Formats: sequence, C-alpha cells, structure tokens
Amino acid sequence: MTGSVPRLPGDGEPRLRVEAVSKTFGSNRALREVELDVVPGEIHGLVGQNGSGKSTLAKVLTGYHGPDPGGRVFVDGAPLRLPVRPLEARARGLTVVHQSLGLVNDRTVVENLRLGRFRARRMSRRIHWREERDAARAALERLGLDVPLEVKVGALNEEDRATVAIARALQDAQDGTGVIIFDESTRSLTRESLEHFYKLLDSVVATGTSVLLITHRLEEVLDATDRVTVLRDGVSVECGLPTKGLSEADLVRTLLGRELLGLAREKHTAPAETGQPVRIEGLSGQVARDVDVSVAPGEIVGVTGIAGSGHDEVPYLVSGVRKATAGRMWLGGKELALSKMDAAAAIAAGVALVPEGREREGLALEMTVAENVLLADRSCRRGAMAPRRRRAERALVGQWIERLDVRPPAGDLPAGKLSGGNQQKVLLAKWLATNPDLLVLHEPTQAVDVGARHAIVAAVRAAADAGCAVLVSSSDENELSLLCDRVVIFRDGAAQPDPLDHPSADDIVQAIYSGGKRRLRA
Repeated sequence: MTGSVPRLPGDGEPRLRVEAVSKTFGSNRALREVELDVVPGEIHGLVGQNGSGKSTLAKVLTGYHGPDPGGRVFVDGAPLRLPVRPLEARARGLTVVHQSLGLVNDRTVVENLRLGRFRARRMSRRIHWREERDAARAALERLGLDVPLEVKVGALNEEDRATVAIARALQDAQDGTGVIIFDESTRSLTRESLEHFYKLLDSVVATGTSVLLITHRLEEVLDATDRVTVLRDGVSVECGLPTKGLSEADLVRTLLGRELLGLAREKHTAPAETGQPVRIEGLSGQVARDVDVSVAPGEIVGVTGIAGSGHDEVPYLVSGVRKATAGRMWLGGKELALSKMDAAAAIAAGVALVPEGREREGLALEMTVAENVLLADRSCRRGAMAPRRRRAERALVGQWIERLDVRPPAGDLPAGKLSGGNQQKVLLAKWLATNPDLLVLHEPTQAVDVGARHAIVAAVRAAADAGCAVLVSSSDENELSLLCDRVVIFRDGAAQPDPLDHPSADDIVQAIYSGGKRRLRA
C-alpha cells in the first residue's frame, strides 16, 4: 500500500508529480506504484535505505530506465512521455545533477556549462565561443556568482564545482517553473561547501522552481528540506511528510519500519589498555606537518578539520599509499620510517586502510563478494607455510557476510551488483578479515543509509573491543561523535594539542569553527 500524497491548498499544479510508477528487473520489482509530489518553491527530500529504489526512480525520471506500463509523470501539470526522453525532459525544465556533479575535470568551466548546448555556424560547424562564454556568464550571474570561465573544473574548489553544476542545471529552467533533481550530489561536499550549496538552492526555490534532493544524510533532510518522501522496498511509505518538527528518530523509524535501538545513544568505551599504543610522531606530507597522534589498542581516535587542513591526508600517509616526507610510527613493538614505507610494507606491519573511494580504490567491482573479502587476507598470508583451505575461506566469507549483514548474502555475486551501502560493508570486511593491529578509515559511512551505518559502526566498535587500534578521518561530526573516544582537530596542517574526549557533534563543530552549530537553512 502506498502512502497518500498530501495536496497543499493554493499551491497550483505540482512542479513534478509521479503517479503509480513501477519498475521490474526480471523477477525483482524495484519500484511498486511509487507516488511523489513536489510542489512549487520547495526543497523536497527523497530518502530510503540502499536498495529501496531511490536511484531506480531517479533513472526512470531521467530516461536511463523505462518504467513498467501504467505509470504517469507530469512536469508543471503536463504529462511527460514515457520512457522519458532526456532532451524533451530538459526542455520541459526537468534536470538532474548526479553524484559526481556530472563535471568533466579536464574541461573548462565554459565547456562544462555549455556541454550539449553548443551553437555552431551552419556551414563551418565552428562553435561561437564568444556567445558560449556570454551564455555561461549569464548562467552564473543568475546565481549572483562569478567563477573564472577558462579555468579547468578539476582545479576548482568544491564550492565552485557545486556552483558550476547548479548553474548548468538551471540553464534550461525558467524562473518559477521546472524541478532540479540532485541525486546524492552532496555526497562529498564539506561542511563549508554544504552551507554554500544550500544558499544557492534557497535562491533557486525562491523563484518558484523546485528541488528534489536524494540523499542519505538524514540530518541534512531535517535541516534543509520542507517535506520528505520515504521509500522502503520500492514502495513510497510516506509521501510529502513535512519535516518541520520531525525528529531523526521519527524519520529513521519510518525509513526502516522499526526502531533502531541503542547505537546512537551509546558511547564506545575503550577496553582497559593492553599492549603498547600505536604512536605516530613527526608525520608530514603535502599538507599535514609534524603531526603526533597515539592510538591505544581498543581505542577509536578521530581526526577532522576544515577542508584542506590536512586531516584527510593522514590515512594515506600512515598506510603508505602516499609517501610521507617525514615521520615515524611505532606499531607492534617495531619502529617504522613512514617516509620509506609503501602500502605493501604497511600491510605486512599490520596496517589496514579502508579508503574513501570504494568504487575507485577499495573494491574490484567485477570480482565477487567472496573474492573481494579474501583478496587482502590472501596477500597478508603470502609466504605462509600453507594457504588457507577452500572450506575455511568459504567459512570466513560467510562469517563476514553475516557479521556485517551484507545483502543479498551471496558470496558469488559480483560486488558491482550490490548497493553502495553493501559495497561499503564488503570493503570493511575485506580489511577486518586480515585482523589488523591498526585499522585506518577515511569517511567510512559516507553515502550509506542509516541501516548500513549501524552495521558499519557496530563492526568498527567490535574490532576495537577485540584490541585493534582504530584511526578515523572524517568530515562528518555526527559520525565522529558516534564512533570516537577522542577527536583530534587539525588546523593549517597541524594537529591541535588538546583532543576532545567523547565529544558531541556540536562540540566538534564548535572546536573546528570556534562558532555555533551548522545551520543549513533559515
């Protein structure tokens, strides 16, 4: 049974209306008569667990997938032909900004803004570059902002990249018409960039144009959106639920269909110290300089700061993925010269890195779940007297699939077929299976749903309880507050001398900015 769509009096036709849209892949029905109603001038959230159908719905609305017969989609009251024709949808004011912001890093701002819209001379087919620059400048001026047009997008900071993506999406929308879909587009934005992003969105919706925001960040939904639609198992269980006065616990309950007990209210307590702490002294890289950090066995220590402060470089320096220019680390009674250590030496020493980019750096997506889980375990045992037997390997894979609740629980399924949250679980399992002495994580719960976050946090805590030292680099104050015993703040490449003990999210934000809590929307 789908949720009923509340209609707001006096709002006129919705900017976007989805009626009874379904999508079936073989025997799997990914969407079941989904309903969605985005009214003029609102930021509307769309949430759900990994595999709930959010991305499938976005792909139906942008023409990547054709829906099953029987559904209807309207933009500003007029029906849109199904399957959606992307150029027709764009002409009607329905545009999308994808996870990566859809930008081409080695092309200039003007090329990115005008891609797919270039006007050429009829005979020579040469592009009117002066007109293209004027059109690009006008798109940016519409947001009241200025970004250098001839700079390559890869050289821009995150705020300017977000500006370019939004300006490009707005080019085809007339003020007071249409809707822009942001499909996990805030995934990698920092706190400062989020502030900038939502200021831009506020200026967009002030004209009457609407925004559909697909995200995993529940705090972002509560802070920034007017209403939210919740998908569960392909069904819209709540449609247009007002977010004013809604608590995160209420939203979690609706999203999961049950309470999520205990995790958010517990503080991890490190076990009594056994063994020698991991000590890092004088660590320096491109940004980080002369960093000293210690992590006791069983302790979870976080590092954070504003973008560019150096905290996000630390995981890759201590794991040998990037060359440190200086520094020493004491691990398992041995002294390691970090400037001479590579990734293979770090793994041999007992360091496991769970990197931020699971798709690019963490997993072999074409390989099976089992092959990914065993990949690091096998490399760590290289040169051992006897390899692990196949039966033992199958048992190991099954153990980690169960522990982390990987769905579907199939070791023979290619990792690329899993949802993002389940891929992240497999990546974590891959390194936990090596039984590391130091587990290093970078943004471990980025872009995963609340259920997957619960499983990942529980697994990291269990590793710490078993005596592993854990170092977490994150820009998410909620994640750090949930996980860490101590949090070290970075400024201008340097670790500040007084770590925060069992801090709240507000404590962390205040320490970083020496100011109040982030406020995404007035």
